[in-house]
Amino acid sequence: MGLMHAPSGPAPVIGIDERPPFAQAVPLGLQHLVAMLLGNITPPLIIAGGLGLEAHSTAFLLQIALVMAGLATLVQAYPLGPVGGRIPIVMGTSFAFVGGILLIGKSHGLAAVFGACLAAAIVEVVLGFSIDSLKRLFPPLVNSIVVMLIGLTLIPIGVDYAAGGVGAADYGSLINLGLAALAFTVTLALHQFGRGFLRYASVLCGVVASYGAAIGLGRVDFSTVREAAWFALPRPLPMGIEFHWGPILILAFVYVISTMETIGDISGTLLAAGREPTNRELKGGLVADGVMSGFAALFGAFPNTSYSQNVGLVNFTGVASRHITAIAGLFLVVLGVVPKVSALFATLPAPVIGGGGLIMFAMIFASGAAIFHQRVSPSRRNLVILAVSIGLGLGAELRPQALQSLPEGVAGFLRAGLVTGGLAALLLNLILPQDDPSP
Repeated sequence: MGLMHAPSGPAPVIGIDERPPFAQAVPLGLQHLVAMLLGNITPPLIIAGGLGLEAHSTAFLLQIALVMAGLATLVQAYPLGPVGGRIPIVMGTSFAFVGGILLIGKSHGLAAVFGACLAAAIVEVVLGFSIDSLKRLFPPLVNSIVVMLIGLTLIPIGVDYAAGGVGAADYGSLINLGLAALAFTVTLALHQFGRGFLRYASVLCGVVASYGAAIGLGRVDFSTVREAAWFALPRPLPMGIEFHWGPILILAFVYVISTMETIGDISGTLLAAGREPTNRELKGGLVADGVMSGFAALFGAFPNTSYSQNVGLVNFTGVASRHITAIAGLFLVVLGVVPKVSALFATLPAPVIGGGGLIMFAMIFASGAAIFHQRVSPSRRNLVILAVSIGLGLGAELRPQALQSLPEGVAGFLRAGLVTGGLAALLLNLILPQDDPSP
């Protein structure tokens, strides 16, 4: 039996173990890459900017983030013993850790950051191996709320991208909105009216159409591609490593949140496959999350987690093959060791990604809502937990200044809606008594 108890959902177009033809598999894998690329490089960029790192250090963090995300994705598709869930999960650099890493980096330096990332990863590994006895902590109620919060907190990011990106001089310009609308419209039209491959790859087609328009409008700068190197390999402990109890405890807390996110993502992905996750899939997925995050720290990369954007893509297209996500993992590794290719993908304008991303982010919320509707009893208790968790999560995410009187370390965590709402769901589910399953 899996963590949840009522297998349901639409049958997938391409199942988890199916191998589509190579000519279809490669573009579908590329579509997964496009869905998560900006999300994967954004956390290192935020951290590098916040810590005032030099350009060459920032470039290194971006390259290693791609390599480690790719390796972690491959392990999820093709497990190494107990590490990996044999599931179509795309891994990427986690946004949940950004606040804690900035706090640690400013006070202790990057060596302490990577030491904490390595040492605290054991928390998620232990939670993964203990999932059988910890089921009550992560029931469908909690998981569904976490998935909904992931989607709801990503939607504003999608809107920002569609408008040109936060801080852009032309934020909200008609050109930016037009490029985003083109990606959005093509994606939606092909998904609803396309047939076969055009429907499967609707997001990729929408991005390609909008990218072509951006090139025609002179909105793409290829200078970074010409200047980038052709080949670079990761090296161990590039910025050193130190261990301090304070930083380790801070990130251990965030790994618990990452565990909830991964359980929610696995549940949402398997919903697209028409069934519930098994304990083996949950255990392997969580152990891989922790092990690969610790491994990444040894090479100067920040923790990885399952990427909700790609859960939305799986649900949107019905393509649930782990062999396709493995292709995305290979693409990520190639991008990481060939900076010139990575630079090419980095030329995608923010509105192009935002237009396609908005649909996927909304689908993440819809996936969480479907889990709640299908697998959670509509009792007063459960509806209260849903309302309070979503309310607190969105309140913290959209009005972070309300927490400004709290200690900075505490406020930094609670400003993330996923942390605040996820913790509220977890604690309320343990504290509030059960009642009759009626609204």
